[in-house]
Amino acid sequence: MKLISWNVNGIRACVNKGFYDYFKEVDADIFCIQESKVQHGQIDLLIDESYEQYWNYAEKKGYSGTAVFTKKKPLSVRYGIEDDYEPEGRTITLEFEEFYLITVYTPNAKRDLSRLAYRLEWEDRFKQYMMELDQVKPVIVCGDLNVAHQEIDLKNPKSNQGNSGFTMEERGKMTELQKAGFLDTFRTLYPEKTDAYTWWSYMAKVRERNIGWRIDYFLISERLKEHLQNADIHAEILGSDHCPIMLEINL
Repeated sequence: MKLISWNVNGIRACVNKGFYDYFKEVDADIFCIQESKVQHGQIDLLIDESYEQYWNYAEKKGYSGTAVFTKKKPLSVRYGIEDDYEPEGRTITLEFEEFYLITVYTPNAKRDLSRLAYRLEWEDRFKQYMMELDQVKPVIVCGDLNVAHQEIDLKNPKSNQGNSGFTMEERGKMTELQKAGFLDTFRTLYPEKTDAYTWWSYMAKVRERNIGWRIDYFLISERLKEHLQNADIHAEILGSDHCPIMLEINL
């Protein structure tokens, strides 16, 4: 089974920058996007009819939002982590026979860290939600988690200490997730691989010079480790300030 996750930073812009070509070429069983930045009816994606589509729109226009395209019809779908509701459109959970899949766009703490407290509280609720699902069947989580976990996960860790996405608090929440039994698939397979990033600033020449951060992840329940086949970063794919990431797992 092949899964893709991509923060498209606006799906309407991304479709004009090669989204369809990549979508067809990669031929994923499940394809998740974050930061769709659309409302209902604003786009009709021209993708293969073999895919079911599920969208969670943010109430605020042009903001956040997630979507999942899946060849296999889920048993159930949930929008949000509580009361089947998420005003910022940040999560979608699909239940399949063998596992739960969650696509997530974690709140950004903002450059001035004005939203850090909210983000940390949200992360506690999200971890609890993941753990509750994990009691029922294994969980696969993918998306933009808005944190570089370790110094190896960004180009300039020293100068970014304490900045949004690399605060001790945010990194600590990722550590807590892993201690709760969820593996970072890429680091599980490639614990020492450097210069592997999924997001780059739009500043001039930053992406060309690969001055990036790895903030997009596939996390899996520990008991799925033996089924893990590959985790990859498609850094050559443009169209967004993030690149797609891939998980191959035998389920």
